[in-house]
Amino acid sequence: MNVNHKDKILIVDDSVPNVQLLEAYLAAAGYDVSCAYSGAEALAMIGEQNGSEPPDLILLDVMMPSLNGYQVCTEIKQRDESRRVPVMMLTALQDIEDKVKGFEAGADEFLSKPIDKMELLIRVKALLRTKHLNEDLESARNVIYSLALAIEANDPYTRGHSERVSEWGANLARILGLTEEQQDVVRNAGILHDIGKIGISETILQKPGPLTTKERIAVQKHPAIGEKICQPLRSAELLLTVIRHHQERFDGDGYPDHLSGDDIPVEARVISIVDAYDAMTSPRPYRPPMSTAQALEMLSREAGKQWDPKIVRRFIEMLKAEKSGS
Repeated sequence: MNVNHKDKILIVDDSVPNVQLLEAYLAAAGYDVSCAYSGAEALAMIGEQNGSEPPDLILLDVMMPSLNGYQVCTEIKQRDESRRVPVMMLTALQDIEDKVKGFEAGADEFLSKPIDKMELLIRVKALLRTKHLNEDLESARNVIYSLALAIEANDPYTRGHSERVSEWGANLARILGLTEEQQDVVRNAGILHDIGKIGISETILQKPGPLTTKERIAVQKHPAIGEKICQPLRSAELLLTVIRHHQERFDGDGYPDHLSGDDIPVEARVISIVDAYDAMTSPRPYRPPMSTAQALEMLSREAGKQWDPKIVRRFIEMLKAEKSGS
């Protein structure tokens, strides 16, 4: 069961014989193994001050003096540099309450003592495979985000637009009482909602006059194009849905799927409003920016037609509260 690359595994156990046995199993399988004999030593080894990359996997004994495995796992998962590192807890404890306590501390897997070599190697390989798949998705996300911001930065009319939509959208989602996960979706969708415009001619996007029917149809393709570009983010299915539907209208006359009312995801309804407000109050090739009062009047007038009236009302309240400093 040899591995093709040197994944780094940290073994944490106060028992020297246990560490030596695990180290022998894992080193023979081709892993780069390091060892710590206490929770404090393990935390120091993966700390920022250590200057090295954190391990790819941590095997952590539960029953240790001073800092036990639950405490160490909690600290590992709270640190930015190590919270994505999978932790497999090793224990002779059999009660379900002990495992629940471990999962609450952030453990990704449990392995019962005495350790069976084959079971150990199979579970280690599975955890590492999952970690690397998540890293691939994260790399794809970073590339797509960088692309979105780079495209926008090259256009003086839209520079900073996505970041403002992201910030306003997340704040509005919080005020609406959406979950933290939904707030994150709105924040990410704010950055990525217009990435599909990379597939639209700059001549059309920066045209100083009205668009022809053909040009308007081309622009209306950008949500679906954006969804396709962001397909590598398959773990974020709701994010893709919001990107696709941020140009739907509350009355059903939007695009690309003519959804209406509550059939439009609430996250997309949020993005639609803050996106429109920022576009209205920013200069465009075909018009000067509207004043805040003009933009708010437009939002109020179109509430119930283009936008969700309840969310429009909360957005206006949010802007007024920001202006008053309350």
